[in-house]
Amino acid sequence: MNSKLVECVPNFSEGRRPEVVQQILDAVRAVPGVRLLDYSSDASHNRSVVTFVGEPQAVKEAAFRAAERAMTLIDMEQHQGAHPRIGATDVIPLIPVGDTTLEECVVLARELGQQIGEQLQIPVYLYEAAATRPERRSLPQVRRGEYEGLKSAIHLPERQPDFGPARMHPTAGATAVGARPPLIAYNINLNTADVAIAKAIARSIRGSSGGYPSIKALGVLIEDRHLAQVTINVCNYKEVPLTRVFETVRSEAARYGVQIVGSEIVGLLPLEALLEAASFYLRLEHFQPDQVLEQRLQR
Repeated sequence: MNSKLVECVPNFSEGRRPEVVQQILDAVRAVPGVRLLDYSSDASHNRSVVTFVGEPQAVKEAAFRAAERAMTLIDMEQHQGAHPRIGATDVIPLIPVGDTTLEECVVLARELGQQIGEQLQIPVYLYEAAATRPERRSLPQVRRGEYEGLKSAIHLPERQPDFGPARMHPTAGATAVGARPPLIAYNINLNTADVAIAKAIARSIRGSSGGYPSIKALGVLIEDRHLAQVTINVCNYKEVPLTRVFETVRSEAARYGVQIVGSEIVGLLPLEALLEAASFYLRLEHFQPDQVLEQRLQR
């Protein structure tokens, strides 16, 4: 395996039309040197998360083609969903794999952002490690006001994009492009439709509100299931493991007489994160990762 690899996990503002998602996936599959690993769609969020990996320049090309295809298929003027978003291709994170460094992903993200801005005329905001302004490291800050709010604010000096025109694309809106370490997208569903409870729990765990520094969280309503959801980004699973997130949400929910009915992983996650959860809940003593059969076979 080539040691210089980049993982890309773009999020698209479409989760209800499978035929549209498939066309975006086809754009990724058509690029030599790129391997499509996973994709998932959520109708309530009206969002799809795609994961692919490959050599840096091939990944950049696949991400560009996917954004170009999304631009022609998704009209943000018609889009509604529970998840915050600013554009048809809402966000494109580039993640180092193998011997690739985060700094190399920063360079790649800025190249990709410039290409999208200039060739597709979509305003692009750089975020996380690729950000050119400290206040834009935070994706929620970049998304402030979402698509509708950014439409009226993009002309302001503090909201002007890093690349592309200082106006929203008429159908594709805007896009955030960044570089970051691996992130786990983790959702926890509650046995209530009261979204205010989910929002209160999210506020208690996210770093920006005084919770865990590497946690981002929102409370949303999953309309088709009539459930409130705490939707979470675990930005550093080694600092805050999934078990701690789960147990904290469970404890906070109990304050409101609410229980967890289930949780879900969106996209892919490191095996290490699941092994930690297994060890925690099974109370395993002296457990080592190479006790997992598949891990031993790969040695």
